Order: sequence, then C-alpha cells, then structure tokens
Amino acid sequence: MQAPDTPSAARAAEINLERHDWVLDEAEALLGRPFNDLLFLAQTTHRSYFDPNRIQLSTLLSIKTGGCPEDCGYCSQSARHESRLARERLLPLDEVLEAARAARDAGATRFCMGAAWRNPTDKNLDTVLAMVAGVKALGLETCVTLGMLTADQARRLAGAGLDFYNHNLDTSPEFYGRVISTRTYRDRLETLEHVRAAGLKTCSGGILGMGEGRRDRASMLCQLANLPAHPESVPINLLVQVEGTPLFGIDALDPLELARTIAAARVMMPGSHVRLSAGRDDMSDELQALCFLAGANSVFYGERLLTTPNAGAERDLVLFARLGLAFETAELPGREAPGACHHHRDQAAGNAAAAGN
Repeated sequence: MQAPDTPSAARAAEINLERHDWVLDEAEALLGRPFNDLLFLAQTTHRSYFDPNRIQLSTLLSIKTGGCPEDCGYCSQSARHESRLARERLLPLDEVLEAARAARDAGATRFCMGAAWRNPTDKNLDTVLAMVAGVKALGLETCVTLGMLTADQARRLAGAGLDFYNHNLDTSPEFYGRVISTRTYRDRLETLEHVRAAGLKTCSGGILGMGEGRRDRASMLCQLANLPAHPESVPINLLVQVEGTPLFGIDALDPLELARTIAAARVMMPGSHVRLSAGRDDMSDELQALCFLAGANSVFYGERLLTTPNAGAERDLVLFARLGLAFETAELPGREAPGACHHHRDQAAGNAAAAGN
C-alpha cells in the first residue's frame, strides 16, 4: 500500500507566506489547479493561521436603503434600476442599537451597517458616528459601508471607534466597466487608501457570478492580495439575482468555481478572514461545507443581508453543529464572556440531534 502523501519542500514553501507580489498568470494557474490539490493547499494554509473549527459571525443591517445614484448592475438599491425597492431614510439611533443588541445576543461578534450612498455627507456622517460609538459600547466590533470616503471622513470614523470599513472591489479592473460606470476602479482603491491611512481595518472582496471569467476572478484576487496590507476581512459574495437589475437572468456560476475562488483567496491572503457572504440562502449545506473546507471562516449571520434573504439562523445553527464549528468570540471592552455563544451552540446541537444528525 502506498504511503500517504506528505508535504514536499515546494509545497511547504507555499504555506506561511504572506505575499504582495502576485502576478495574474500565477493566480490564474492557482485557481486552475486540480481541485483536490487546491483544496489541500488551502486547508493546510488555513490550519497554519486559524483554528479550522471556529467561525466568525457578523450581522449586517441596512441603515439607509435605496435611492443610490450609482448604476452597479447587481444592486437592487440603485435608483437607476427598476427593482421596486422602497426607499427609506437613515434609521434612528435607537432602532440600530436594538438590532445590534439582538445580534450580539444571538452570538454575532461584529455588527456591520450599510448605507446606500455614493458617499456620505458630513451631516449624515455625524449620525453614523453616533451609531458606531453606541454599537461599540455594546461590546461588538463595528463595521460600516457608506460608499466612497474622504481622508478626513475616514479619520472621523476611526476617532469614533470604528473597527472595519467595507469597500469591495467587486471584480477585476478588466471586467469592472461592464458592471459599473458611475464610479471608477481607482475611486475604490483611493477609498481603501484613506481607510488604511486612518488606521482602520479593511474589509474588501468581490462578487462572483456576474458573467466574469476565471481570469477575472484571478485578477480581482491579485488586486486584493497586492494591496499594501491584506484586508483583514475578504467577503466572497455569490451574485443574488434581483429582478429589475441588469444582471437578472444571467447564467449561474458553477458552484465549484465559488469553492475554488475561496480556496485561492485563502492561499493568497492566508491571515485574512475569508467570508462566505451573499448567496448562502440558495446554497446547499454541502456546498457551504465545501467552502468552509476551502478556507472560509466567516459568515453573515441572521435572516437578512442589506436587501436580500440570508440563510436563516436556525438553519445555520444546525449546520454549524453538524460540522462541529464553534463561534469565535470578540475580546472587546463591554462584551461579556461568550455565554450567548455557548447557549446557541448547545441549542444547535439539540436541533441537530432532533433532526437525526
């Protein structure tokens, strides 16, 4: 009987290496490796940086919905599309804090707030600063996505105690113009520069299934991995098709391409949390498990994302119990010991047992 394969020196050299000099052909070759080899490398890398059986939970709330002047082809919140999404004003502070408490009590460690703006006005930013301070006082990590920022706005958010700023690149520079025309790729990179300069952590990833090819996915990962610092959080979204948007009806992505992209992201940004983000509501448990095996170690938790459904909390609890995944905890002032997490893990185990698992 042949002995099990052991890591060669060449393979070992691929692990524990945080690089910022990826070239497109190299990243595309990584994505195109035999599936088992790619997942083995990703899982080995993952175990060098993280506990493979822990997952970080974030909850996302739309604090200002609809009416965005941008023309992003995937987005239901664009005023240029006919998605029939009702416009809403900026939520009041007490309503945001109530949602944050509920997220914390359900086991989330990070609370993300999204506003459908091209960029915030200074007046609107004042309100968001109060939200950030209030959510932080509850013992949660804070994240916002507000569109483009000036350097001064980034510094003000940092001063309010913001932990993360989300600003996705969405896709490759080469494919970007087929999806968005109202904001340039350079605009996005400049906002990330302001965020880093202010000392904030970055959350930046992309969307798969918009008609791009594998080389575009490789190019997007190169852009992220070659930033001066790898994003602390890398959300990998699967397009949620919304009727009335230009991308509604596009051919669905091969699910294995999602797993490949997550695996490549893990290898190229080994110390980042890679988040399996939008699209989980339509994914099978088996596909999600494959993505966790490929190196995903974060999800959005709760019934809804900004404007689209998310995998339900009860379904998630049962799946995490079946996979033996425990929740990460945030060590922040004001956050109690993770009793809520233990409670929900116990609940998940009971649900799984009741389901015959």
